[in-house]
Amino acid sequence: MVYEEALKKLSSYGQKHLLAFYDSLSDEQRASLLDQIEETDFSVISALANEKANTARGELSPLSAMTVAQIEERKEEFTRVGLQAIRDGKVCAVLLAGGMGTRLGSADPKGMYDIGLTKHVYIFQRLIENLMDVVKESGTWIRLFVMTSDVNDAKTRAFFAEHDYFGYKADKIVFFKQDMAPTVSFDGKVLLENKGRISTSPNGNGGWFSSMVRAGIGDILKDEGIEWLNVFAVDNVLQRICDPTFVGATILSGYEAGSKVIRKANPDEKVGVICKEDGRTAVVEYSEMTDELRNSVDENGDYLYYFGVILNYLFSVKGLMRALDEELTIHIARKKISCIDENGSEVKPEEPNGCKFELFIFDLLKALEGCLPYEVVREYEFAPIKNKTGVDSVESARKLCAQNGIEL
Repeated sequence: MVYEEALKKLSSYGQKHLLAFYDSLSDEQRASLLDQIEETDFSVISALANEKANTARGELSPLSAMTVAQIEERKEEFTRVGLQAIRDGKVCAVLLAGGMGTRLGSADPKGMYDIGLTKHVYIFQRLIENLMDVVKESGTWIRLFVMTSDVNDAKTRAFFAEHDYFGYKADKIVFFKQDMAPTVSFDGKVLLENKGRISTSPNGNGGWFSSMVRAGIGDILKDEGIEWLNVFAVDNVLQRICDPTFVGATILSGYEAGSKVIRKANPDEKVGVICKEDGRTAVVEYSEMTDELRNSVDENGDYLYYFGVILNYLFSVKGLMRALDEELTIHIARKKISCIDENGSEVKPEEPNGCKFELFIFDLLKALEGCLPYEVVREYEFAPIKNKTGVDSVESARKLCAQNGIEL
C-alpha cells in the first residue's frame, strides 16, 4: 500500500489523523505503518455506534445437557465413533494461547508458567501430556494448531522448540497469530501506540477461526480432510483434548458443535451458562445473569440455568466455514490504553480512556446448527489457572492435579 491508498482508506473511516506524524518517520517506519493500515479492519469501529443494539439479549430459555450418567450408558458407542474419526484424521486440536501470565506475576506467555513443585511442569507441558493420552489411545498423531498473539508469538515458538515440543511430533504442530483489532478513544478515533504504529489489541477468542483462515490454515483443513476442530483455552491443565467419547457423542448428536460443561458449584458461581437465545444455542455470562435466572428451578427443584461452559468446544469445519460469512456480535471493553496524544506526547492513563473490540467464542454457537452440551466431572476435567492464589488459581490447580494422580 502506498501513501495515497492509505489516505483514501483512512478518509473513508474518518481516521486520517493516523498519518499525522508520517513525515517525521524513517522510511522503514513509514512502510511498517502503511502495511498496518492495509491489514487493519477499521469496520469494527462501527460497533461503538451500534453498542446498545449489539448488547440487547433475545428471549432466553434453558438448555439441558447430556449428563455424566447418560454419557456412561453409551460410552462404548461414543468412544468407538470418536476414535474412528480421530484415526481417519478428521479431528484436530486448536489451542488458544495468545495471553500473557500477567495475573500470575509473569512477563512470559501464560502457557510457559511453571506449576511444578518438585520438578518443572509447565502449563503447555500439561496440555501436551493430556493430548498425548489420546494419541496413545488412538495410535494416531493428531494435528495441533496453536494460536499465539503479536506479544507472545516468538517466545511461544521458541519455548516449544527449546523443550522439544514436550515429546509431541513437531511437524504436527502449526503456530499462527491471532488477528488484531484497532483500539479507539471514546469518540471513535483510533489511537496511536507511537508515531508510527496504530494501537491494537487481540480481537478476542471468537476470532480464532477467521485468524486461522487468514493464516492459510484453511488449505490444510481442506487438503487433509479435517472435519472437526476441538478448541480449548490454555489455562485449564486438566482438560481432556480430542476426547474420543466427546467427539463421538457430538458426531452422533447430528449437531455442528459440542461444548463441555460442568454443573455450577452454586447459583452464584462466576461462569458462563449455556442456554438458548431466541431458539439458538447461546451462553449467558455471569454478569448478565439476573437473580431470577440464577435461581430459577424446575418442578424437581433443579436449577434451570445450571451448566457452565469451560471453553472446550468441538466445532464442525463445515459450519465454521459458513459462519465466516455471518456477522458476529462485537463486544466492547473500556480499558486503560497507553498511547500518544495529538502532539505526539506519551499518555499513561490512570482511568479507562478507550475501547477494545472483541469477538467471543460462544457467539459462534448461534451461527451453527445446534450444540450438544456435554457434562464432565469438574474434579477430573476443570482446573483453570486464572490467579496466583485463591479460587481458580495455581494453588487450586495443583491440588486438583494431585487429586488426579498427576505428579508435580
